[in-house]
Amino acid sequence: MSETVLEMKGISKAFSGVGVLEEIHLQVAKGEVHALMGENGAGKSTLMKILLGIHPADRGEILLEGRRIVNRSPREAMDKGIAMIHQELHPVLDMTVWENVFLGREIRTRFGLADKKAMARECGRLFTQLDVPVDPGARMRDLGVAQCQLVEIVKAVSLSAKVVVMDEPTSAITDREVEILFQQIARLKAQGVGVIYISHKMEEIFRIADRITVLRDGRHMGTDSAADLDNDRLIRRMVGREIREVFPKETVVPGEVVLEVRGLCWGRKVRDVDLSLRKGEILGIAGLVGAGRSELAQTLFGIHKPTGGSVHVHGKPVRIQRPGDAIALKMALVTEDRKGSGLNLKGTVQENITLASLDRLFPRGILDGSREGDVVSKSMEKLKVKAASPKAPVDSLSGGNQQKVVLAKWLLAGPEIIVLDEPTRGVDVGAKRDIYLLLGELVKAGKAVIVISSEIPEIMGIADRILVMAAGRVTGEVARKDFNQERILGYAAQFEGGGSSGTG
Repeated sequence: MSETVLEMKGISKAFSGVGVLEEIHLQVAKGEVHALMGENGAGKSTLMKILLGIHPADRGEILLEGRRIVNRSPREAMDKGIAMIHQELHPVLDMTVWENVFLGREIRTRFGLADKKAMARECGRLFTQLDVPVDPGARMRDLGVAQCQLVEIVKAVSLSAKVVVMDEPTSAITDREVEILFQQIARLKAQGVGVIYISHKMEEIFRIADRITVLRDGRHMGTDSAADLDNDRLIRRMVGREIREVFPKETVVPGEVVLEVRGLCWGRKVRDVDLSLRKGEILGIAGLVGAGRSELAQTLFGIHKPTGGSVHVHGKPVRIQRPGDAIALKMALVTEDRKGSGLNLKGTVQENITLASLDRLFPRGILDGSREGDVVSKSMEKLKVKAASPKAPVDSLSGGNQQKVVLAKWLLAGPEIIVLDEPTRGVDVGAKRDIYLLLGELVKAGKAVIVISSEIPEIMGIADRILVMAAGRVTGEVARKDFNQERILGYAAQFEGGGSSGTG
């Protein structure tokens, strides 16, 4: 192994007397991709927050290139050469891309003023050099999640860091963009930069990692060369048990059509979409980032007002102009961005779970705290939500448990049609399987489910049919017996005006 660039020794941390890290050791070499693995709640994020100066360690020390350092803030860590691409993005939405890239480290003129032209020019050079298809002059508010992720990647690469931490950097980007990221990782390695890579995608880990450290319940379970591990051994080390079936699939005979969409449009984002959804069926929607999948879900749910087409629920025409209309029709939408639009981060677990059901639970408008607590406890137990209590702040939960809270919120509302947009993004292998099992229970109970996913193996594993979108249109439909990754990718790659819709 080459020279060590970063060492975290004996790191321990407790919150309110509850231990979350116990004597953790992590050593990263120059030019190494070191994967940090573990289930949600294993302690990965806390360990990285200590490295970044967000939390102080209770015990232990950090050495950078052999020198002991103490980071009191992310800015201090950045100044020392430690950069991080966060899983949950927090761009300044009303600033341009180049303003976000240089935020806090502006290029200045000799008079001390921010040199806007120089920053815009340098940002354009970086994006061209890294082959990133984003306009540096665009407002962050106008970008999708994947594009925001690419901006963060460029920002980290531009820092000339000694250590770059990447937390789920591919959770919202396409295969093409993943290749761009991996090219940059190879470039960082060649420059001697140490990369700490956090991901729940096993195929990525075994493709790019040199070594793998596993945490479980805040403890160090071991560090090995990636070549000495395989998928099953890594999962066993992470979860403490064997997971035999990654995609458990319930066989359910679909019933009557509960949702029918004809010629649905929303500007240029959703164009002339037809679909039908049956009781007891999981309909998958695949496509590249920007294909219009999320916009379709948001239009169905009334977040966007449709500009054309018709929607029928149980055979009757309906007008969905706002989310309240959709909820009244017993529809639910689990959005892609759980922190931005799925949760009230200032609320408790209990407040979030009952948020969409208060009128139904308490029709007289009088809140019964005892009854609310009982309902929430049952929901948490059913979905295996791990939290200190129903009164725990929802932002204290791991990503996987936050996602389960979002699911619990909508299931408590008693929906018949459930749309889930990237429901397993940033979720570990154990929590993913819990979500897949829940989907099976839902269709067995006669619910109609739409799942949007960028992971083709996932959508092939759980769906009964798959619609593929490109440029706002449905470009193909594939029955389960005909599922084929190449066929789905072929439909997804069709450009506007190129090729016709097909079925297979």
